[in-house]
Amino acid sequence: MLIVNRHPGGARRSRLARALRITWLGQTAASLCWIVSMLVYGIETGGDWLQLCAASAWLLANLATLARRDAD
Repeated sequence: MLIVNRHPGGARRSRLARALRITWLGQTAASLCWIVSMLVYGIETGGDWLQLCAASAWLLANLATLARRDAD
């Protein structure tokens, strides 16, 4: 169970605790790898752009979970 401290440093620790979870790390690493692979292999078609947008949205969603004030 994650305990949220209402003091100024508590939000930072809570974000750090969320960022160090294996699920968050795995999803963030996967989305970054997807983005990098799209850039390495090139973006040539509309489908490539859609994949890049999907990978970027996935990464942004993962980062947004760290910005939340409430804990799970």
